[in-house]
Amino acid sequence: MKPNGFVGAIGATPHIVLPKLSAALGRTIVGKAEFLNPGGSVKDRAAKGIVDDAEATGRLRPGGTIVEGTAGNTGIALALIANARGYGSIICIPDDQSSEKIELLRTIGADVRVVPAVPFVNPENYYHVARRIAESTPNAIWADQFNNVANRAAHYATTGPEIWDAFGLALTAFVAACGTGGTLAGTGIYLKERNPNVRVVLCDPLGSSLYSHVKCGTLETTGDSNVEGIGIKRITDNFRDAPVDDALQVDDPSAIEMVYWLLREEGLYIGGSAGLNVVGAARYARTLPEGSTVVTILCDGGERYRSKLWNREWLVENDCAPTHTDLSFL
Repeated sequence: MKPNGFVGAIGATPHIVLPKLSAALGRTIVGKAEFLNPGGSVKDRAAKGIVDDAEATGRLRPGGTIVEGTAGNTGIALALIANARGYGSIICIPDDQSSEKIELLRTIGADVRVVPAVPFVNPENYYHVARRIAESTPNAIWADQFNNVANRAAHYATTGPEIWDAFGLALTAFVAACGTGGTLAGTGIYLKERNPNVRVVLCDPLGSSLYSHVKCGTLETTGDSNVEGIGIKRITDNFRDAPVDDALQVDDPSAIEMVYWLLREEGLYIGGSAGLNVVGAARYARTLPEGSTVVTILCDGGERYRSKLWNREWLVENDCAPTHTDLSFL
């Protein structure tokens, strides 16, 4: 058998039915276990799609360098793929991301450029810094996960079919947050093509503009969030024209309550964005008929956030220390 290597192991992740949560709601809640990708997150899919496309179009040549601005997981995935395929990697990451992700990038061997966390309109934002580095580095490409639609194409080609093959006409809704928009858009487009009645629902953190965009057609923001890797204040090319039927907002305390509840009750050790997704899936499921099936994304594991989500002092400082032992926070 020909070895598949690191890249060949990306995708085909399990669908985990959450039995206690499903029983409590009378609806089946399913988490797609993206933390079981070889790079540890859903971003492995986008990274593979971006690199495959860059190679196929000739933009990425032997000995080249992959440059990206990232909250962490896409950078980790790109750096690992770069190692496997013989490329260099330069990763720009804002300094408000978890120390675990920054140190992991360094361990992997990426050239890590930690930059101040500033708004997108500031030219020193990590997105713009990465673009400039790519432009000034010989034989380099800028991955541009936000506007490179190879991102959402990867989810159209893999995530969507995997969910459809597992659930088919039993699937009622797909609920997910957006970091770049690639997961929700690519998966949603595929599912809608198979069954237009599948509901595609955005689950947005506070401080993001996409909830307002879906509900009101504006880019207003309310509140703020410390959940890493999700929430955007602009319409990316990956999110543009996504077939989104509805949207809901989830605050940080609810997301973190769910992270702790899932560890305690379902045995799942996940990150904040996955917790937020499950809250969104649960709340939306309650608006659907009993017996409905809702699938969401378990984006990554909890270990990359040990210094924050699992640090009592940090939780108290950010007014999101969990206090519930039941699901009343929903």
